[in-house]
Amino acid sequence: MREIPVIDLFAGIGGLSVGATQFGCDVRASVEIDAVACSTLAANSEFHGKIAQADVRGLTGKDLRKMAGLSKRDPLVVVGGAPCQPFSKAAYWTEEGGESRYRAARAAGEMVERPAPPSSPRPDERRSLVEEFWRLINEADADGFVFENVPSISHPRNRPVLEGFKSLALAAGYSVSEHVANAADYGVAQTRKRLFLLGSRKRVPETPSKTHTDDPLRDPFLSPTVTSGEALEGLDAEGYFEPEELIKGRWARHLTEVPPGWNYKAHTAWAGHPNPTFETERRFWNFLLKLSPDRPSWTIAASPGPWTGPFHWTSRRLRTVELAALQGFPRGYAIQGSRRERVRQLGNAVPPPLGKAMVGAVVEAIS
Repeated sequence: MREIPVIDLFAGIGGLSVGATQFGCDVRASVEIDAVACSTLAANSEFHGKIAQADVRGLTGKDLRKMAGLSKRDPLVVVGGAPCQPFSKAAYWTEEGGESRYRAARAAGEMVERPAPPSSPRPDERRSLVEEFWRLINEADADGFVFENVPSISHPRNRPVLEGFKSLALAAGYSVSEHVANAADYGVAQTRKRLFLLGSRKRVPETPSKTHTDDPLRDPFLSPTVTSGEALEGLDAEGYFEPEELIKGRWARHLTEVPPGWNYKAHTAWAGHPNPTFETERRFWNFLLKLSPDRPSWTIAASPGPWTGPFHWTSRRLRTVELAALQGFPRGYAIQGSRRERVRQLGNAVPPPLGKAMVGAVVEAIS
């Protein structure tokens, strides 16, 4: 199969580009508006082609093909994930505070009704970037596309955005399939779920076959799920030390007493603690959350608070190289910027093995 040219929009730090390259595609260009993310792309330029710091709203499909050195007749796959913040579950539950008040009341023994979820989206100009993504696919006359976002984009209040995209693509002659995939099923040491729309001019892209399973007895032909311990092997060496990994402050002692794989609930009466500090369901689930070396990580957050996990099982914050490893980036992939910026970039990234599977499904459909 010959190399298929790829253009990555909303590239971030290039998880989809890395995956596309690993599948055998020729990534010609990466477009990203954030300067720090562009510096990360430049530091790993072998995966990303021409790097353009630009707002997609100012580009045309013709611009994309010119940037990538492609003629009108050259094949092209466009990949990308428009910003997920307008559609995220975190935004959904914290928007009006009703869900957190409900949980607190139930934990206190009060019999209250669960609030109805918000029925209409809050204003956020980033929601329109999904339309811009489709516009550029159409204007560039791409042979196929990969669209990535959080699963909650399919929530009833967000679903019209997704359905609008699909309707336009179908009307333009694309065959489209929708998939919600768990990165752990594709060799990533993280249970990170993402929604993908896959489009092809020729035939419907099939669901990529899983490569890993958490139940080898049930699926003996698949590899066992990659654990955090396996992914982070060797990264506890002194040469990877970061000053920010050290834990200080109010809950430092509590964190050291949380067993691997547990969270703050280890300090509750529910867990049998003799001197409980917390009540169950009164904190977010990832408060004092600690990795287990025997299981995949939970989702890596882009904007964690000081006591938001997952933390390393040795009671410290995860290092940049460890976050990258849990996302499935190749060893040596350089992440630029301050500690906060590195965490943000990695938390927003698409795991490359998951990107490889989805891009591969589209390439096979158009080939």
